[in-house]
Amino acid sequence: MIGRDQPVIPPSTSWEFPPLESLTPGEDFIAVGADLEPGTLLGAYTTGYFPMPVDRKHIGWFSPDPRGIIRPADLRVTRSLRRSVRRYSVTVDTAFDQVIAACADPARPMGWIDQRIRRAYTHLHNLGWAHSIEVWDDDGLAGGLYGIGIGGLFAGESMFHRRTDASKVALVHLVDLLGTGSATIIDVQWSTPHLESLGATTVTRARYQRLIAAALDQGGPLPCYPPAIRERRVP
Repeated sequence: MIGRDQPVIPPSTSWEFPPLESLTPGEDFIAVGADLEPGTLLGAYTTGYFPMPVDRKHIGWFSPDPRGIIRPADLRVTRSLRRSVRRYSVTVDTAFDQVIAACADPARPMGWIDQRIRRAYTHLHNLGWAHSIEVWDDDGLAGGLYGIGIGGLFAGESMFHRRTDASKVALVHLVDLLGTGSATIIDVQWSTPHLESLGATTVTRARYQRLIAAALDQGGPLPCYPPAIRERRVP
């Protein structure tokens, strides 16, 4: 199991995220506005959205179509990756600040994690919803990942590596923690050739909506967040 048994449940968001079935097929960037309060973030993930900064003042909300996912049972672990798993040591939620700082390194290509994102997800981590997996060797932190865990859904946000295969080892350990239940999924947002080599696939937004509904309904190794009370629509 990842993290504490009973995370702190924040107040529900007052923002309303449009239902996925109302969105235009193939459109990824849905809205701008709202906030990064814990209830807003958890309400977004349970509806099928995630945030990314669009400039220094505004947060954008995305729901890719198609959506990249990894079913834990489909993870591909090569012989060389198995050797790498044995070469590193792995911890969970012991160095969240270091992991998100490494993922936010401005020297990384197409970096998007700014101070607003770091503060918001660190807050979620302190409440027990955001988790990190750290991969270590004799020289220190070699790689890792972080994301949000809600019921049978793990929404991966970012991963990094400083040594060969270290981020892949973090993913292998994540799957070990989550198990291979039929309703458990890892959201990777947009699929890439790298992720596809590890077993990622894409599904339509309509299919993703059904998958997260099943993951949240069936539960999983992580606590579920109660349905949000939504009053104001995201601009």
